[in-house]
Amino acid sequence: MPGNLRWLYAGRAVRSFAVAFLTVVFPLYLAAEGLHSAAIGTILALGGAGSAVLVAVIGLAGDRFGRRRMLLGLGVLGALGGVTMALSGNPVAVTIASGLGGVGRGGGAGSGGSWGPVFPAEQPLLAAAAGPRERTAVFGRIAFVGVIAGAAGSLVAYLPDGLHASGWGWVPAYRVVFWLGALLCVVMVLVSLPLRETVPSAAPAAAAPEAPRPVLSTAQLIGRLSVTNGLNGLGIGFLGPLLTYWFHVRFGVGPGALGLLYTLVNLVTALPYLGAARLAARLGVVRAVVVTRAVTVLLLLAMTRMPTFTLAGIFFALRMAVNSLGMPSRQSYVMGVADERRRGSVAALGMLPSQVTASLSPAIGGLLMQAVLDTPLFGAALFTGANCISYYFAFRHLPPPEEIRPVGSKAAD
Repeated sequence: MPGNLRWLYAGRAVRSFAVAFLTVVFPLYLAAEGLHSAAIGTILALGGAGSAVLVAVIGLAGDRFGRRRMLLGLGVLGALGGVTMALSGNPVAVTIASGLGGVGRGGGAGSGGSWGPVFPAEQPLLAAAAGPRERTAVFGRIAFVGVIAGAAGSLVAYLPDGLHASGWGWVPAYRVVFWLGALLCVVMVLVSLPLRETVPSAAPAAAAPEAPRPVLSTAQLIGRLSVTNGLNGLGIGFLGPLLTYWFHVRFGVGPGALGLLYTLVNLVTALPYLGAARLAARLGVVRAVVVTRAVTVLLLLAMTRMPTFTLAGIFFALRMAVNSLGMPSRQSYVMGVADERRRGSVAALGMLPSQVTASLSPAIGGLLMQAVLDTPLFGAALFTGANCISYYFAFRHLPPPEEIRPVGSKAAD
């Protein structure tokens, strides 16, 4: 339903705005509560485990009961999580609430909020609203909307600085931000209400494939995605939740400077999203993903050698800009090769290992940071590289429908 696109774009904008400042603030809030890096990593890991459970539930239930209902439910859970974090400093309550709210599970700066429990419901709705040849472009546009909104949201990280300068304690200043996050979750519910959806029939599709091609069953597709995404999740877990803490310890910067950096990163990564479809058309979707991932590994390693916050921030921005060229292709590809009736399940179960491994690596990374400060960057580079190699061998012979030329067509078509 093409009319859904504007509401999906609006929902992504609101969510990305919230994710942007919560990703910056949450680890610093935990540090202000007196927790050390290992404890912070453990809370992030356990909260991520809660998000992983939500991913599976949303994907499976969405295919059966409708993805719109899942978006509404996630908005309510996010609001409850935000209120809990604003009212309680109990580590157990904060951990559960962060999992319910998906705090820090939106992919970080430059991701446009395209990760976390929402995506198994959002991505099938996007794919249904766009034709096969427009699908990657639509995924790129919604990511563009997300990063622009995230750039604005990152500025909210200045709020605790301003409140602290006015005499507030750090902990109460951070909790004001959680109240704002809860309010934005209510807005997410409101923009999801107008969505319209027809749940795909369980009957087999009548249309035959346009041309012979390698075909994977849903189980086989989920299996390959599980391997590649599991490796990717380890890299995300090392980098995303711990990166603001790494900047804070390595260069002594606070939430204001980090908020400004993340705002600039979001702005730098916005335009490449609009070029993702063009790159995929030139290289092919799978090659586009592999090439961009390989370049990001080199940029991560370069960050460890930077002597100043400014230089490290520049390489971080470059890394996220290159990553944004491949992200819409990767998401669109899964929707393209999956059975329409099982898109939510494929998105959820294929990404579940990523959610699980991403919930484990922050605890490992936080512990190792006490010995080697650059552990988040080395770990992210190692597992992103492994993901790059495994992704190529898993999908190089499985093109999406839009890359399959009908039998008898001419090369010039």
